[in-house]
Amino acid sequence: MRSTSRIAFGVAWLVALLVQRAPAADWPQFRGPGGQGVARENNLPLNWNERENVLWKTELPGSGASSPIALGERFYVTCYSGYGVPGAGGSMEDLLLHVVCVKRADGAIVWDRQVQPRLPESERVRDHGYAGPTPVTDGQAIYVFFGKTGVLKFDLQGNQLWHTPVGDGLNGWGCGTSPVLYRNLVIVNASVESNSLVALDKESGQEVWRAGGIRSSWNTPHLVDVDGRQELVVSVRGKILGFDPASGKELWNCEGIQDYVCPSIVSQAGVIYALGGRQSRAIAVRAGGSGDVTATHRLWEARAGANVCSPVVHEGHLYWVSDRNKTAYCLRLEDGEIVYAERFPEQPYASALLAAGKLYVVTRWGGTFVLAAGPKYEQLAHNQLDDTSTFNASPIATDGQLLLRSEKYLYCIGRPGA
Repeated sequence: MRSTSRIAFGVAWLVALLVQRAPAADWPQFRGPGGQGVARENNLPLNWNERENVLWKTELPGSGASSPIALGERFYVTCYSGYGVPGAGGSMEDLLLHVVCVKRADGAIVWDRQVQPRLPESERVRDHGYAGPTPVTDGQAIYVFFGKTGVLKFDLQGNQLWHTPVGDGLNGWGCGTSPVLYRNLVIVNASVESNSLVALDKESGQEVWRAGGIRSSWNTPHLVDVDGRQELVVSVRGKILGFDPASGKELWNCEGIQDYVCPSIVSQAGVIYALGGRQSRAIAVRAGGSGDVTATHRLWEARAGANVCSPVVHEGHLYWVSDRNKTAYCLRLEDGEIVYAERFPEQPYASALLAAGKLYVVTRWGGTFVLAAGPKYEQLAHNQLDDTSTFNASPIATDGQLLLRSEKYLYCIGRPGA
């Protein structure tokens, strides 16, 4: 009996150890796996406030609008300090950029690496400051983009491995596009900095290819699956462009939004969906074409859009909440018919997150709304925190936890003990 008890205890201890060391769900880039804004989470809280379901709250060393990413037991996020921080003064010479590593278990800052910016920067950057792009990881390193300052690679201990500028251009809206990874490449939309898409070698940081003509574009490039391969798609003023991500060769183009473009593209079954801003347009295009595909591959166009917020695809529909006119939209994928356009109570800047049939919509000053992801508009919850600073960053979901980032804090939302 004593031997059996020892065996049973040993098995239980081993199982507990394996559970404890089980890898957490990763969220490696802006809007998660594939950049789609979709999480495979079934146990996120529906309700929370400062006293309920907030596992921890960490004050960040600076401001910013970038989203965190998740890798194992660590989160990574960027910030800026010293100048241009809302409510603070300072001189441009005091501006610092930060790459921060945070412990998943309790929100403790593991390391904070400071980066000297390439000056002069824009004297003022509206809404998201000097840390807008979200980092990306391949599981071995962290890649960050700081606009004019360039692209940097850090190892997981915070050591800087290389730094490559991609252009000198500036804009009063700053840089808001996040890097993406393709095989051995780090690809950035450097529209502001050099009117280019730029691909860098992950190991050396050396430029591999550059594609021009990227005008008035603040959206993160999107990799779409087409017949067993991938195409790199980006929305620019007047066009939607498809590229070979390995070489930077333009494959196709389609008439797009005749204005600046911020919302990032999403896709399903080889069809990409792009939103536009002041013209309020949504466009569906089948990828995989050649040359000008406006007449052959553009499937539909709808009079609905957003200035900044990106959509999600779910069960035959396209969903988003527009920051431009504070309207929640649901469009049918088949033909672009507007299923609903409902007035929304607050203004978002972040993009919606889809998880377990629910849409999590973070607003700038009015808390987070949870909507049913269905063809009938239904508000399930409205959650507010005591934080009075601005929430511009898109939320992430990982391992039963929801991460929210304001100008001042990083919050981990989850069920205690889950």
